[in-house]
Amino acid sequence: MREYFDKKLNELRDETIKMGSLVEAELKMALEALEKLDVGLARAVHEADKQVNATRFMIEEHCTTLISTQQPLLQDLRAVLAVMNMIVDLERMGDQAKGIAKVIPSIVKHPEQSLMPDLNEMGTIVTEMLRTALQAYAHRNIELAKLVIPRDDEVDRRFAQFFNRIMEAMAAAQSPEKVAAYYELLRAARELERFGDLATNVAERIIYISTGFIHEGNTDPDDIVDYHLRKK
Repeated sequence: MREYFDKKLNELRDETIKMGSLVEAELKMALEALEKLDVGLARAVHEADKQVNATRFMIEEHCTTLISTQQPLLQDLRAVLAVMNMIVDLERMGDQAKGIAKVIPSIVKHPEQSLMPDLNEMGTIVTEMLRTALQAYAHRNIELAKLVIPRDDEVDRRFAQFFNRIMEAMAAAQSPEKVAAYYELLRAARELERFGDLATNVAERIIYISTGFIHEGNTDPDDIVDYHLRKK
């Protein structure tokens, strides 16, 4: 029974890594479509997202079957539940990639190439975050997973800088249509910022599998202050 369960856990891990690879491919496709303002490629992102969603539900069914038929011990149950959380975050990351693709038809009408490098840099960082998290999961490497978490702060800083640039550009825009195009670029940046949050969640779950503790990488400093005030 132990050998069978280990085999099933390994299959779950492989399926989850495969889903993560699909999400990474979807994000890369969305970023390329954004850089080239390729509406046809943006449509392909929507199709790729359907495969991500289908994979999520397939893995979820495998997790449910494993729990209901094998009565896993605590450590094994932790691994299965972590997978169930990870695939939800991975599916949402696919949604963020799809969200980037959605803005492209509007941006095509009023392209703003000067802002694209900022989005490309954010895209590179969050792609690396996801890839590192998947490698950490594949090799059961907690230290590698921990490397993902501080990179989210870098993404947040870049988003804040991009937000300020967009606000300045909107203020100087000569037409409502141009303002609308800037807003769509801001939406794309927000999708990337959220993608980074979700990649951090995945890394936290990888740490949880081995330690039993969630490393809160996305804690807002104000939330920490409020928590301590409530404890007094």
